[in-house]
Amino acid sequence: MSAVSTAGTVTAALSFVSPPPGLDPLTEFSLTEIPGADGLFSLQSAEDQRTRLFVLDASVYLPDYSPVISDEHAASLDLTGPDDALLLVVTNPGEDGTTVNLMAPIVVNAATGRSAQIILDGQDWPLRAELGAHSA
Repeated sequence: MSAVSTAGTVTAALSFVSPPPGLDPLTEFSLTEIPGADGLFSLQSAEDQRTRLFVLDASVYLPDYSPVISDEHAASLDLTGPDDALLLVVTNPGEDGTTVNLMAPIVVNAATGRSAQIILDGQDWPLRAELGAHSA
C-alpha cells in the first residue's frame, strides 16, 4: 500500500477488486488518517470526491473481532496470511451513538492496497453493532 504523508497525515491509495456494495462503479479510493483519532480514517472515492465513508481499524477498536475470510477472498487480495491484512469496519454515526458494520468488513492487503468489502454470509456478525458495546 503506497502511503503518502503530508503535514503528519497519512494517506494511502486503495484499489477495490469490485465496487463496494452501494458504490458501483467506484473502485479507486484514498484512505486518509484522521489526525488525533488513532485508527479512524476517511475513505474517499478518487473518482467522485462527494463519496466518502468513515472507517475504523478493527485492531484498534474491536480487538475481539475475528471474522473468517474465505480462501477465495484471500487469494483475490493476494493475502498469504492474516498479518498481511488490514481489517476496517464502516462507521455509522448517529444521534444515539455510533454503530459499526461488522457483517461487511473492508479487507485491505496492507502491502499493495488491493481491497474488498466482504459480506460475511453465515457468520453471526451484526450489520449495526453499537461501537461502545464491542470496543475495548
